[in-house]
Amino acid sequence: MSTLHPVLAQTREELNIATVEGDMVVTRCAADCSGKRPCVLVLHGNRGPELNPRAYARYADALTAVGIDTYLLRYFTPADSQTLDPKTSTKEERCAYTSRRFGGWARRVSSVATAILARSDASDRIGLLGFSLGGYVAAATAAEDNRIAALAVLYGGMPDDLGSYVKQLPPIIELHGEADRVVPVAKGEALVKLAQSVGANAELVTYAARDHGFDFSDTDPMTADAVRRVTQFFQGRLEGQ
Repeated sequence: MSTLHPVLAQTREELNIATVEGDMVVTRCAADCSGKRPCVLVLHGNRGPELNPRAYARYADALTAVGIDTYLLRYFTPADSQTLDPKTSTKEERCAYTSRRFGGWARRVSSVATAILARSDASDRIGLLGFSLGGYVAAATAAEDNRIAALAVLYGGMPDDLGSYVKQLPPIIELHGEADRVVPVAKGEALVKLAQSVGANAELVTYAARDHGFDFSDTDPMTADAVRRVTQFFQGRLEGQ
C-alpha cells in the first residue's frame, strides 16, 4: 500500500451539500480515472473524523486506487456535536440522544447520496462504509434507502429500535474485534443474521483479541487486513455491474 497521508491532505475538493437539517461538509477523494465511477460514503465514529484522520485515509487511499471515489461525511449537526461532547454530557445522556437521532442521520446521509448520484462523474453504484456509531448510521440508512448497493460496517450494528422493521438490506460485510468492549461482537453477529433473514448476502469477519477500533492502529497487521477486505468487498459489489 502507498504511503498514507491524512485524508484532508489528499482531497480533490471539499463540498457543502444541502441535506435535511442543513448543509453537510463532505470531503471528496476522487479516483485518478475518467468516466463514471462508483462511490463509497464514509461515516465516522462518534468522535468525528478528526480523532484519527490517518485511519480514514487508509480506506480512501485503497478505494480510490481501485477506481472508487470516496466521500467522507461529517453527518453531525452543530446540535449533535454539542450534545455528544463528553465534556458537557454524561454517557447516559449521549446514549439516549443517539438512540433518537438514527432516523435523522439516515435521512441526512440519503440526501448526500442523492446529490452525489446526480454528479456527472458518478455511476449509479453507491456503497456505505461506517465505523462504530457511523456503522449503525450506515446500517439504518441502508435499511431505508434501496439505492445503497453495498454496506461495510466496522464494529457497529443495527440500531435496536429499528431491527424489527427492517425489510431489506444490501450485501454486507461486518468486521469486528472479538474483544470489543464498546460494541460487543454480538451486535455485529446480530446485524449479519438480520441481513441474512431478509435475503441479503452477509459476511462476518472477526479478529481474535482485537478491541474496538483495532484498524486505527498504524502497527497492527490486522489493520491492513481490514482495509484489504473492505476494498475487495466494494470492488466486487460496486464495479462492473
